[in-house]
Amino acid sequence: MKRSAWRYLWTAQDIRRKLLWTVAFLAIYRLASHIPVPGVDRALITKIMTGGGGVSTLVNLLDLFSGGTVSNFSVMAMGVYPYITAQIILQLLVPIIPALQKRMEEDPRQGQKWMEKWTFILAVPMAALNAIGQINIFGTFAGTPVIKNFGLAYPLTSITIILSMTAGTMFAIWMGELISEYGIRNQGLSLIIFAGIVSRVPRTISTIAADAQNRWIGLALLVIFSTLVIFAIVFVQQGQRNIPVMYPGRRVGSRMSMPVKGTLPLRVNLAGMIPLIFAQSLLTFPAIIASFFVNAKTVWVANIATGIKNAFGGGSTIYYVLYFVSVVAFTFFYTDILFAQQNYGENLKKMGAQVAGVPRGALTQKYLTKVLRRITFPGAFFLGLVAILPWLISLVVPFGQSTGGLLLVSSAGLLIVVGVVRDTFFVIEAELKLHGYDDSLLIR
Repeated sequence: MKRSAWRYLWTAQDIRRKLLWTVAFLAIYRLASHIPVPGVDRALITKIMTGGGGVSTLVNLLDLFSGGTVSNFSVMAMGVYPYITAQIILQLLVPIIPALQKRMEEDPRQGQKWMEKWTFILAVPMAALNAIGQINIFGTFAGTPVIKNFGLAYPLTSITIILSMTAGTMFAIWMGELISEYGIRNQGLSLIIFAGIVSRVPRTISTIAADAQNRWIGLALLVIFSTLVIFAIVFVQQGQRNIPVMYPGRRVGSRMSMPVKGTLPLRVNLAGMIPLIFAQSLLTFPAIIASFFVNAKTVWVANIATGIKNAFGGGSTIYYVLYFVSVVAFTFFYTDILFAQQNYGENLKKMGAQVAGVPRGALTQKYLTKVLRRITFPGAFFLGLVAILPWLISLVVPFGQSTGGLLLVSSAGLLIVVGVVRDTFFVIEAELKLHGYDDSLLIR
């Protein structure tokens, strides 16, 4: 009789140790995320996050990727976001700078190590700059400083706060690296973000339960919408196109084996969450800039600034239309960049492999790019729908304040959660098979 290898999840000593280390590091991270920055006014942070509009949307997005630490404005208020930003910047620079592209193509393994090294280095100044910008921008949003005695007039206090927030970010990154090394392999940073998102679930349920008039309807819709969205995300994330590839035979002694037929899987959604970050940042930027001028003494300047803030503030129909279009466009843009870096055409040529009916090298890369763009369309369209899903739900179910919380977490958060759970599942399954616990094992 066939029994699942997952029943050995706890009895396998090595895997159990990795799970315990993962839980321990996540617990340490969550405890540290509640250490506040000295002198911060948390009431003002709460006011900004619940104020609505583009500013509130952007701050909540930052809170999402910081693992929920922005809402506490802790020393880890930036989470691992500076590291992710540094990683994206370097990925975008590779195809632009010929020297970097040559380095990655000549020795991919060493090129990857170089990328990891400079991502860590770049994350430090990014964290320091983000700390300064975050404190100042939050103060602008609130109309009063969120941290007193911060600025050029208070150098010692300001340097101490910047160093503490930078150290908090690097500590969060370190926790992620420790999880990847001693816990679940290569899932450290993802699990840190995952833990912060999941920690919001009790708050969401309690908010809906507090609405006495629509409590049971809200909870029922919460289950229905969350289940449907999770199912759709899993369905799309698992989608891929398998390209037939013929690999050359191998020499075994004096004999040559026959060529081997294989497949090259191309994913429907290769870009992941990155297009949502790009689109959100781009669209909220005009609203943030305009917010500095809404109280201008010149009437026409104030009117224009107010119009821009209303249009890009997250509450208008035009905002959500532009958000959808931007996510779709950025999905194609980022997918093209990632796929060009992987350069399957040249790599397959080096291995002697060939896509059936397509010449090797540049023509193979061109063919694969064409196929990928075609299958990326449903993935891009789906990401666009995920981005504007809360707005669509509010149109379908327009009752009370619970409308905005009819998902366990935000739709973007669900996309991350499902992706992390799926990847973690595959990693654990691979570990079980590596230790000899195969699903096909026959149990007497």
